[in-house]
Amino acid sequence: MFDPKKFTVAKARPIPLYLLLDTSFSMKESNNIGALNTAVRTMLAAFEGEQQRETRIDVTLISFGHNGVQLEMQTVPASEAHATYHDLPADGMTPMGGALAMAKAMIEDPSVTPSNAYRPTIVLVSDGAPNDAWEQHMEAFIGSGRSAKCDRMSMAIGKGASLLPLEKFLQGTEHDVFDAGKAAEIHTFFQRVTMSMSIRSKAHNPNEVPDIPAQPAMSADETPQFF
Repeated sequence: MFDPKKFTVAKARPIPLYLLLDTSFSMKESNNIGALNTAVRTMLAAFEGEQQRETRIDVTLISFGHNGVQLEMQTVPASEAHATYHDLPADGMTPMGGALAMAKAMIEDPSVTPSNAYRPTIVLVSDGAPNDAWEQHMEAFIGSGRSAKCDRMSMAIGKGASLLPLEKFLQGTEHDVFDAGKAAEIHTFFQRVTMSMSIRSKAHNPNEVPDIPAQPAMSADETPQFF
């Protein structure tokens, strides 16, 4: 006799993507916050068709700035994340350490980041210097536990960004800090994130991080091209 219980569909294994985004007051300069919102929306829109049978991209978004540290989106499947996203406002200080602490707690918790998840990618974006005790949280993030094994990418926005924490964040990876001197270059960085996650979601071994070649910076009069 046919027993439907014997025929179960395997659940897709997640590739977690954590976005740690600076939304402090200084992000209003040159409308960097607007460019950031547009770039994130474009990336999430590209993810809508990315779900594979065996893998899925799960998006978590943590902002640090306008209301301290805020969990804006938690483990939302990429196919749904674009519809869930709301534009982030810019205000307040730069509590980067608090954002790192929240992200680490979520990565270490198997009820949030499952034990069978593929290697997470963590993206850290900032245009200034942290104003909290970030050093301790940074050391814990990159030096111990599951968070230390994550792929990590970072971007400095504008001329006033402090490179020290963004470079520290990348220790042990093969990435360099992406320097977005102009708002238009924010899109270029998120294109790289999109390409990396898309390649991994289709790869034989999604734990392997692809080598995405650096893209040349756009001149001031160029219009950014999306995909």
